[in-house]
Amino acid sequence: MPGQWTTLDAADGSGRFRAYLATPASGSGPGLVLAQEIFGVNATMRDVADYYAEEGYVVLVPDLFWRQKPAVELDAASDMPRAFGFYQGFDEAKGVQDLQAAISALRARPEVRSQGGKVGVLGFCLGGQLAYLAACRTDADVAVGYYGVGIEAALAEAADIQCRLVLHIAELDGFCPPPAREAIVQALSGRENVELYVYPGTDHAFARVGGDHFHKPSALMAHQRSVAALRRAMGPHYDLSALWDKHCEYEFATRDVDATMSTMVAEPYVNHIPTMTGGVGYRHLHDFYTRHFVNSNPPDTSLTPISRTVGATQVVDEMLFCFTHTTEIPWMLPGVAPTGRRVEIPLLAVVKFRGDKLYHEHIYWDQASVLVQVGLLDPKGLPVAGVETGRKLLDETLPSNGLMER
Repeated sequence: MPGQWTTLDAADGSGRFRAYLATPASGSGPGLVLAQEIFGVNATMRDVADYYAEEGYVVLVPDLFWRQKPAVELDAASDMPRAFGFYQGFDEAKGVQDLQAAISALRARPEVRSQGGKVGVLGFCLGGQLAYLAACRTDADVAVGYYGVGIEAALAEAADIQCRLVLHIAELDGFCPPPAREAIVQALSGRENVELYVYPGTDHAFARVGGDHFHKPSALMAHQRSVAALRRAMGPHYDLSALWDKHCEYEFATRDVDATMSTMVAEPYVNHIPTMTGGVGYRHLHDFYTRHFVNSNPPDTSLTPISRTVGATQVVDEMLFCFTHTTEIPWMLPGVAPTGRRVEIPLLAVVKFRGDKLYHEHIYWDQASVLVQVGLLDPKGLPVAGVETGRKLLDETLPSNGLMER
């Protein structure tokens, strides 16, 4: 849903300042105050707010530079000198008071109050430091900081941390050099309510999409850890297992493309890793499901669950995937005419959610085993196996190390 601007009253009575508000599609949820980078409440911060609204939070991004100049919106690539000017003129104590005003304003909103009234703080760069200070000085229910600048100067306040605190630290961050990082880790490690994560080989702003230092693997891992902490402290809690089951029902039982897509976010994607089939975005994925997947699986296709791991943001399913190759299966065996052969393979699905909607699927299987079972690959002399891989998944007492002994 599109965000909107609102205004907040300063706690010290010195004026009013604007804030960007993003609301989840459900219309309600726990609150989340997003503390800006040094570039103001620009498009990047608004995109982050919309992203977390999709995760189920009512997100408020206060304009923390308003005391110097209202409505600052700078570009990270071209406005660095101006941004540092605002950073140097920033009153940290007043900024934390403005965060508390934003927290209180969110708690008072009916869409937050109806869901328990809990509010967290999430911050990046300058906002990462403010997230730490919010954990020490405000009544936030949880605080998450990315590559905070200057935290090492406020470690004496660590004794005042009242809520769960998560800090994401970039190993190569020039604004948090090794001595500062070591001081933070030494002071905060071992505390039951503090999580510290150092991301090897990453630099400052590794989670800023499109930035020079963006590192997608670390950004994904950090986001998962952040949402897990937010869910633990505030919710919302979704039955991801049931949502995944319903998605699979539409795919394999009723074979309804539109119903399948209804379980997903507005722009989802699917990646079948071994064959690189699937689709990115609603239009491409809908076309893929219609032409190459939902109605292309053999009639006797079956999924036998083996294990399931449910996390805060994703489901990992281990299963046995079985079928008789009586029809072409474009997503698994593209261009291969039906062979009539039986196939039984272990299959792993890593299913990511945003809020209560499926965001993506990463599907893994052993393509060599599939090719052996349909007669396209002779296993003689190769370190590959056929149906034995699926059967040993169900019966671990079957012989091991046969390929080595051969």
